[in-house]
Amino acid sequence: MAEGPWVRPGRTVAVRLDEPPRVLSLGVGVHGTTGAVDVFRLPALWQLHLYRYTAELAVDGVLHVVRPGHVSLVPPGAEVRYRYRGRSEHLYAHLRLAGTGEKVTLPVVQDAGVRTPVLSELLLRAIAVAPRSPRRADAEVWTALWELAELARPAGRESGPHASLAAAVAYIESHLAERLLVPEVARAAGVSHNHLLRLFRAETGGTVVAYIRRRRMERARHLLRESTLPIPAVAAAVGIDDLQAFNKACRRELGASPRAVRAGGRPGEGRG
Repeated sequence: MAEGPWVRPGRTVAVRLDEPPRVLSLGVGVHGTTGAVDVFRLPALWQLHLYRYTAELAVDGVLHVVRPGHVSLVPPGAEVRYRYRGRSEHLYAHLRLAGTGEKVTLPVVQDAGVRTPVLSELLLRAIAVAPRSPRRADAEVWTALWELAELARPAGRESGPHASLAAAVAYIESHLAERLLVPEVARAAGVSHNHLLRLFRAETGGTVVAYIRRRRMERARHLLRESTLPIPAVAAAVGIDDLQAFNKACRRELGASPRAVRAGGRPGEGRG
């Protein structure tokens, strides 16, 4: 497919992912066996493809070269034109997307890179469960779409502050029941202590310690209100073994004692 005046710079699409998609069809597509070119539209459905081959793809005249590990998300009504190089196999899902929620901007085509196995597993699982559990297939494809949203983050942020901050947050979230020291969090994130402090200040407006304290108290509030765990067990579950310290932390961060939070969060009740 030679480039011509119809070729324009690559484009993006805006999607809303607050609700699961409705998948109408999915499977393993095999093309290029009866001809080198396919041209078609899906007037009312989005097309999600994970490629296992190299080909040329034009979406409404915008040319892309797709390779193994590339993924495309084509909006309804767009004309797609493939030029294959022999037998070509991809995973696909045809779906409707919800019209509510915040818009997420995605490239029509992007390289999944190291996330290719994850996307492949999600789509293969969706294909396997669709006949007996269509809504679970929707959920698997929904997760795949969120993976695409993560891939689409600006490269500078993904490889720099965002990736390091995400690693730090993941470490904190999985160790809230343990002693957490900022240098340990920095090592888990692969950055220096001072750089981690700068990242948290820039991204959250506060310190690492403040974030840890807030997340512990959010988890404590949830356990106090939604579970019957004894208060000492709740304190231990958020990394505070000393009950007096836990009581003070609840009063400071939640505005009430643990017993008052359990009773409904009204300050001054259930002291002790």
